[in-house]
Amino acid sequence: MTYYKKHLNVKIEKSYILKSLNKLLLMNINWVLLFLFFFGINHAQIPTSNSVDLSINPLINGTLLVPTKNKKTPLAIIIQGSGPTDRDGNQQDLKNNSLKYLAEGLYKKKIATFRYDKRLVKQLVDGIFKESEVDFNDFIKDALNVIQYFKDDQRFSQIIIIGHSQGSLVGMIASQEESISKFISLAGAGQEIDDVIVDQLEKQAPALVENARQSFDDLRVNGVAQNYSPLLASIFRPSLQPFMFSWMEYNPQTEISKLTIPVLIINGDNDFQVQVSEAEKLKAAKQEAELIIIPNMNHIFKEIKGDLLENQASYNKEEIPISKKLIKTIYSFILK
Repeated sequence: MTYYKKHLNVKIEKSYILKSLNKLLLMNINWVLLFLFFFGINHAQIPTSNSVDLSINPLINGTLLVPTKNKKTPLAIIIQGSGPTDRDGNQQDLKNNSLKYLAEGLYKKKIATFRYDKRLVKQLVDGIFKESEVDFNDFIKDALNVIQYFKDDQRFSQIIIIGHSQGSLVGMIASQEESISKFISLAGAGQEIDDVIVDQLEKQAPALVENARQSFDDLRVNGVAQNYSPLLASIFRPSLQPFMFSWMEYNPQTEISKLTIPVLIINGDNDFQVQVSEAEKLKAAKQEAELIIIPNMNHIFKEIKGDLLENQASYNKEEIPISKKLIKTIYSFILK
């Protein structure tokens, strides 16, 4: 083989390796950001028995599930996680029914629930979604509007907020409303969102940590980040930066410490998106809160004993039930 051919083969091989590494890196980043910035149209809703579909306002539609009409029951308002997540916990091409199964599990224990589509779902369906106009504060306003809708409803003995993932922060802010009796955080971050993402990148894409940290600092100080790696465009693309800036304004430890109601913090020890350490940070900020770590439970409440691939695959497997211990933990806290 001539020198030229050898040199060419080496260049081709190096190029292939770099492309493969970049592809793997992007896959890791996509999983890190799955419930942060995935925008797409959700699955259609399937009506269930003993439920009523309600429209809170033009952008917020949901399902009320009430176990009895003859006796007052607690009402748990379930706030979904990031992205265009629907009332059942699903996104486009990711159907796991996590929130639907949670609502149905609580229904069997005589607890009413209201779960709703994120405003992004309606905006996408109506063709009015603009990424540059997404604002974290709107999610808080939506939760407050839902609370306002039910606060004087005589069918319910108390109102409890259950916030999942991003919805945990939304929920703990909304729970500062005086009509809320209890707050439950499910897989909620214990740090500001920029610190959460940097921690996740340290585990899955450490080569990008320094650039991500500097870009977040630039965004926080200047309101804009410009010198970010192309591999981090999922976070720092210009149209998304206003949303990130609005989200970074809230510190979960500060917000949860403001609550004067009973608080339950739950995390699974097989959650590769939100680590147990995040729940422990929330507990440290609210020492009187109850902290429960559920063995083998992942981010969408499924019990997974296999590897990371099995964990990831569960996000699109509605046939897998959610953790029985999760349901028991929640209803025991609500009813005591």
